[in-house]
Parts: sequence; C-alpha cells; structure tokens
Amino acid sequence: MHKLYFKYGTMGSSKTAQALMCRFNYIQKGFNVLLLKPSIDTRDVNVKSRIGLEAPCIAITPNQTISSVFDKTKHNVIIIDESQFLTKKQVEEVKELTEYVPVLCFGLLTNFKTELFEGSKRLIELSDSITEIKSVCKCGRKSILNGRIIDGKLVTEGPEICIGADESYVNLCYNCFKHYNDKK
Repeated sequence: MHKLYFKYGTMGSSKTAQALMCRFNYIQKGFNVLLLKPSIDTRDVNVKSRIGLEAPCIAITPNQTISSVFDKTKHNVIIIDESQFLTKKQVEEVKELTEYVPVLCFGLLTNFKTELFEGSKRLIELSDSITEIKSVCKCGRKSILNGRIIDGKLVTEGPEICIGADESYVNLCYNCFKHYNDKK
C-alpha cells in the first residue's frame, strides 16, 4: 500500500512550487502524474507558483469524486495542490486510492481565523506522513498563521474562503498576528 502525504505551510511558503518540483521529478523518472486542484481556486486554470513555475491540471469540484478523473491503469501518482479545499469525503477517497498510488497533498493548515480547514483537518487525521513546509514571518520568526488583510488591517471575521495571494494575505508568527493592527 502506498502512502498519503500532507505537506502544509503558510501562505508564501512555496507549497505550490514544491508540488510542481515534485511533479517534475516523477515525470523525469517516467511516471504519469495526475495533477489536481480544487475548482474553488479560480486564480488560474493551471497550478501556478509565485516564482513562475506552472503546469496544467484538472480542477475538481466539491461534488466530484477523485475517482472520476483517476485511471489506475494510467496514473502512477496523484499530486493535489490547494488540498485544504478538498472536502472530507474527497480526503477519505484519496486515502483509499493509496491502495494503488501514492497521493501527495500540498496546502494550508489553517484559515485566516486560525481554524483548521475541513480538508486539512481530515488530512491530519488520515495522512501517513505530515510535513510542515516552513516559512518566515516579516520579523524573522517562523510563520504559523495566515492573516487576511483588508484596507491595510488584519481581519478575523468574514467568509472562510476568499481566494487571493500577496494582495490579500500575509504569513505571520503568532506575536505579529496578535499585534498586527497595533502597528498600523
């Protein structure tokens, strides 16, 4: 049986770049990679990193099964970017698919309210391997939280999902998260 891997980090920690480099390594060795992302990420039709790496993918809706796009006779590995947006049921399904192939999920652990995303929570519960992709806060400490910024202020209320990048979010240590608005 193969493993389910969850690699998580804050915004800007190079999760997508690492997912694309992992894809490249598998392809270079002759593997057929199924690259997926939840359709809720509408920023681009491809999986695209901030440093310019990108690759075509299949976007899956919350109601869609992973099995509907996975072919065990064709695919050797599944890589999923933005895995925090997977549903609980989809995470349970990818765990089952490790009977056939390894599944590598890359995503955020918590939302801007410091709460686990549904997909991330289930990945923590079911993954065989959990790895933190570390990143640094503007103060130099390790970032652990994703702050949503609106009009220059950190907010902790609002809808859980608001797709964005550097224009909307900042990765922070707890101390900077707690005192962000004091410094403005």
